[in-house]
Amino acid sequence: MSVKKLTLLALFTTISLAVYAIESAVPPLVPIPGIKLGLANIITLILLKHYSLSHALSVLLARILLSTLLFGQALSLVYSLAGGLLSLLVMFFIMKLLHGRFTCLTGATGGIAHNMGQLAVALAITATPGILGFLPYFLLGGILTGLFTGLCADAAGRYLIPHLH
Repeated sequence: MSVKKLTLLALFTTISLAVYAIESAVPPLVPIPGIKLGLANIITLILLKHYSLSHALSVLLARILLSTLLFGQALSLVYSLAGGLLSLLVMFFIMKLLHGRFTCLTGATGGIAHNMGQLAVALAITATPGILGFLPYFLLGGILTGLFTGLCADAAGRYLIPHLH
């Protein structure tokens, strides 16, 4: 791996982790467990759009592992991995399908996938079908937060990417 690539990945990991830490310090916007803006996903979208799946995966895994070590609990690692990896895969395929356009739509599908991954893990761990009552809220939350992160990724990408090359 070149020094430039390693530095780039470290920079994006640091930004992603800092955004995650700031968002974690802010009280939830709605009183529904698991619903948050997911601002660190902005970095994942930028990497998918302007770099590659492997770049995005590297930064995502580093952020999840570091945030779990610094801010979370062991169980949060399972939820974060399920949501993050499912979201990454869905966004990758949607971005390919849409030829890198409509980042908002890509973000919305990623937000839905993230919430569905976490809901699936919660269902598997608790074996409580009542948890599916959160499904409409998780779908709506995923759409709204994903649209927002998609908008932010477009704006940030237009500023960041030219300065990094």
